[in-house]
Amino acid sequence: MVTYSAYIGYRLFLQDRIELNKRQASIFIPSNAGIEELADTLISAGIIKNSDRFRTHAAIHGFRTVMGGHYIVKKNMTYRNLVRMLISGQQTPVNLVISGTVRTKERLAKIISRQIEADSVEVTDLLNDSVFLNELGFTPDNSILLFIPNTYNVYWNRNIRQLFRDMKKEFDRFWSPERLAKLNSLNLTKIEAMIVASISSEESNKYDELPCIAGVYINRLRIGMPLQADPTVKFAIGDFSLRRILTVHTEFDSPYNTYRHRGLPPGPICIPSPVAIDAVLDCERHNYLYFCAKDDFSGYHVFAKTLQQHNQNASLYGKALNRRKIY
Repeated sequence: MVTYSAYIGYRLFLQDRIELNKRQASIFIPSNAGIEELADTLISAGIIKNSDRFRTHAAIHGFRTVMGGHYIVKKNMTYRNLVRMLISGQQTPVNLVISGTVRTKERLAKIISRQIEADSVEVTDLLNDSVFLNELGFTPDNSILLFIPNTYNVYWNRNIRQLFRDMKKEFDRFWSPERLAKLNSLNLTKIEAMIVASISSEESNKYDELPCIAGVYINRLRIGMPLQADPTVKFAIGDFSLRRILTVHTEFDSPYNTYRHRGLPPGPICIPSPVAIDAVLDCERHNYLYFCAKDDFSGYHVFAKTLQQHNQNASLYGKALNRRKIY
C-alpha cells in the first residue's frame, strides 16, 4: 500500500525542475548518442547538474533510446517534460541558409555540413551520385543548382537523401507557372537558364544591369556565337582571383572554357541567386552582342552591337588596367 507521504514525494519528484538559469538553451544530440553522452551534453549546456538525477527520471519514464536532433530546452521545464520531449523526438528545426557565392560542390557541402548533422564528405558524395541525382532530374555537373539560395527550415539530423528530396520540392516550388511561362519564351530549359544566370552573376554585382548582360548571352546563344565569358575561364582554371583574362588563359582546355567551346558549359559556374535567375527570365531584348567593363572601375559595363565598337571599349578598359598596373 502506497502511503500518503510516498505519494506526495512522488508528486514532488514529478515536479522536479531542471537547473537551467537562462531563458532557454539549444542543444544538438547526435543520432548515435547514448544516454551517457546525452547526459554530458545536458550538463555542458547547464540544463542539469547531476547525471544520476537525470538517469533516474529517464528510467522511470522508460527512456532507453536517444532521439537525435536539435532541441530547445526552456527554463523551469521539469525533468519529466524534458525526458518526454527527448523520448518523442520533439525537436526544433534549424535554419539552413544557402547564400553568398557558392561555386563548387565542395564549398556547398561545407556550408551544408556546418548547419546540419551530415558531414561534408557525405554531402559531396551525394552531389556526385549520378544514379540518385538522376531520380531528381539532375546530374553531377549541375547538382548544386538543386540548392537555390534561400533560408530553409530543416531538421538538424535530417537524412541527407531526404534533404535532397526536400530541396527538389523547393526547387519545383521556385519554378512557378509565371517563371515557367517566361522560360518557355526563351526556349531554354530550367538548367540552361540557371547556367546563364550563373555566368551573368559572375560578370557583375550590379543587379540593375544583369538583365542586359543576360540578353547579350541569349543573343549569342541564338546565333551560335561563342559566349566567350571571362568568368567561365576563371572557373575552368580554378583561379577566381584573376583580375585580367589574357590569351593564355582563354586557351586553357576545359569544357567550361567558353572561349574554346561553343554553347553553354556542362554546368553552372556558381549557384545563381533568385535575382540573377529572374534577370535571365526578364532579360532585355536588344541587339547587343558585346560588353566590357567601364574604364572608370564603377563595376558597370558598356555594351556594343559591333565588334568594332567593342574593341574600342575594350581598348579603353585595357589602358585603364595598365594604368593601375593590373597586367
